[in-house]
Amino acid sequence: MQLFDVSGGLIYTRRGIVFIGTRLVMRSLTVTYPAVTLAALLTFCSSAATASAAEQAILDRLNALEAKQQQLESALAQRDQRIRELEERLQLDAKVLESTPVAPGQASPGAVQTVEVAVVEEMDLDPYYGVLQPNGRGFRIADTPNGTLNFGAWTYVRYLNQKGLDRTYTDSFGREFDIDRRNDVQLNKVNLTFSGWVYDPDFRYVLYTWTSNTSQGESAQVVVAGNLRYRINKALDLGFGIDALPGTRTTSGTFPYWNRVDSRTMADQYFTPSYTSGVWASGMLTDDLRYKFMVGNNLSQLGVNAARLDGELGTFSGRLEWMPTTGEFGLGRGYGDFEMHREVATSFGLSATYSDEDRQSQPGTEDINNSQIRLSDGTLLFSQDAFDTDGDVLSAHYQMVSADAGMKYEGFSLLGEYYWRWVNDFNVQGDVPVDNLFDHGFQVQSGYMIVPKTWQVYGAASKIFGEFGNPWDLALGANWFPTHKRLLRVNGELLYMKDSAIGYSSIPYQVGGDGLVFMSNLEMKF
Repeated sequence: MQLFDVSGGLIYTRRGIVFIGTRLVMRSLTVTYPAVTLAALLTFCSSAATASAAEQAILDRLNALEAKQQQLESALAQRDQRIRELEERLQLDAKVLESTPVAPGQASPGAVQTVEVAVVEEMDLDPYYGVLQPNGRGFRIADTPNGTLNFGAWTYVRYLNQKGLDRTYTDSFGREFDIDRRNDVQLNKVNLTFSGWVYDPDFRYVLYTWTSNTSQGESAQVVVAGNLRYRINKALDLGFGIDALPGTRTTSGTFPYWNRVDSRTMADQYFTPSYTSGVWASGMLTDDLRYKFMVGNNLSQLGVNAARLDGELGTFSGRLEWMPTTGEFGLGRGYGDFEMHREVATSFGLSATYSDEDRQSQPGTEDINNSQIRLSDGTLLFSQDAFDTDGDVLSAHYQMVSADAGMKYEGFSLLGEYYWRWVNDFNVQGDVPVDNLFDHGFQVQSGYMIVPKTWQVYGAASKIFGEFGNPWDLALGANWFPTHKRLLRVNGELLYMKDSAIGYSSIPYQVGGDGLVFMSNLEMKF
């Protein structure tokens, strides 16, 4: 037997069996048995070689695991960097959204809005390009360090049946007129919008085309317009271009977030100003108090060329809106409680408008979103021989004040608005029996989400108290939201009008209309 000293044990051979420890230091060797000794050495070397190969395999595996760990750490670092980039872009988008330019069909800047959040798998879709943004902000089709580009659209198809109206009407001066009662289907309007910022996130633009397909062939069937804005801070956002005069609630950025589809009540349409070119300032004075003040060319410029204006900036309009309880009033501060408020949301508004108007600066009755100064029987103030006395009004001063209040709670909404209008300082030709007009009136609208985000019923009514008649209207309708999104809906409405003071082809009213009208709409916005 040969004996070796081994760290942690002994190595020895006995009866042809070799026992090997972990580390060998030979202490003695019996030379009288050379063959046995040599065999022991060979056995030991072979075992050591086997141990060395196993250790190498373990080392190889450790190296592979270490390399894998480095790859994972690198991937995690890249993911963290991507998250930081996304957070930075979300902060930037929030800053830009707070004052996004208003196009027809968009929510107003500075409004606190309920936001729908869509969760998208990061690896499935690049969040910077081609993403459909929530709340009608359109597709983000370009996002670069020097600017962004969004594309949005709004349109609706309307079936309108006016066969329930009387065939004729007689105005307050005894003149009789025929009523063109329609029964047709129209792609009523189309609005295509390009918006975003360029060079500086605070410098924004909105450019749009706006069609009124019911007036095919008219000069202002298609309008190409827009505006530029620069946001100095939360309280001061400057705008230049075409925008709505903030004279009533429906021209303060709530469109198209209405109970009705692109249809104001009779009183609202009668008193409200419209879109014009000008400059304006808007912003949030506090977290729940917003304002807008605008200086413009006239009450309604879409369809009116510059040569027909009087050469003075004689139109002024301003609005204050206070939302004391929740600091917001839903998407676009619109009508109806689609958001199902858990707390009572309230809104109070006060608007005022002044404008020097003359005959040549008036839009045509079929021009897009036109605002006409009318008598309460529907007669156009600046029409030839309006008072049936062989006299014409050439110019006048228009002054209007409106006050509104509303609340929303758990799907129920109630909003009311009162209007006061003075038209005076007539410049006349011939015999005109009056030198001023004073009309006032109101509207009230209520709605309820009978199935949250799916079914809504609503009612709307208005009345005008005028010097040449007291017309009124009443509407009852329902909205179905098949995708549970506010901006895609099917609408049906019954409308009764009494001696309507307004009317043109893109709205369901006819001047002098008396009777029942039905309409159904399919509306989409993105």
